[in-house]
Amino acid sequence: MLNLAVIGRDVSRSQSPAMHAFLLGKMGVACTYERVSLAPNEFRAQAEELFSRYDGFNVTIPFKRDILPYLGELVGDAATLSAVNTVVTVGRRGYNTDGFGFLLMLQTAEIEVRGKEVLVLGAGGAGRSCIRKLADSGARVSVYERDASRLGEVYAEFGCFTPLAEVPRKAYDVIVNCTGVGMHESEGRTPEIHFAGCGTCPADEKLLGGTGCAVDLIYEPEESEFLRIARECGRKTLSGGAMLFYQAYAADCIFTGKEPKIEEAKRFYREYREKL
Repeated sequence: MLNLAVIGRDVSRSQSPAMHAFLLGKMGVACTYERVSLAPNEFRAQAEELFSRYDGFNVTIPFKRDILPYLGELVGDAATLSAVNTVVTVGRRGYNTDGFGFLLMLQTAEIEVRGKEVLVLGAGGAGRSCIRKLADSGARVSVYERDASRLGEVYAEFGCFTPLAEVPRKAYDVIVNCTGVGMHESEGRTPEIHFAGCGTCPADEKLLGGTGCAVDLIYEPEESEFLRIARECGRKTLSGGAMLFYQAYAADCIFTGKEPKIEEAKRFYREYREKL
């Protein structure tokens, strides 16, 4: 029996418990899986207790970097990205499966990024993973982040994208929303963007109507306002539900010591969707 949890600012509606129960059941492992919502100012006081309460846990917005000082080792993508979404209590090892989930989601949706012009909105925990994986996959990546210091920090680390203080009104092959704006208390909104020559306003038809595909990492609601606008402009859209599932699959492989397999992940996702 594995005792697991997801930790975030507001995970009250997280699909993670159902996903992990399904996946670990397919792997023949029993589990408990709790939701733990913490205000940002509560995280430091609660962090140590997580290691005594759980065999492992997943970390989401906004704690993917806040957890770093409490870990003994960063493994794989976590070391490259300096952001963690999966923690194994034994050894206090941190992993990041967001990139695995993101690329497999794009592959499943037949979205090709090699040689494409891609705009990423947001350079936080999930944004870092997407930026790096897109660049590694051969995309020409531009990144807009309202926090100039965060953008500069990520650029200093990666140097594999064009940082934008303002977004030019031009056509992009793919636009990816990694900001988290559009879910929970910001549902119905789109990210605020400073556009070249016309100030700051929410992402709109002028931006999304010119893209080939709009991707939003948000999965609740399934169609964010960002995606609704793109769909009504006749653009291809992709919600983050598949990414959530695939990164959960990779995390459960880590929890169980199992080697992840792409075709198995896709099969489990089809079965999960059919079950829903």
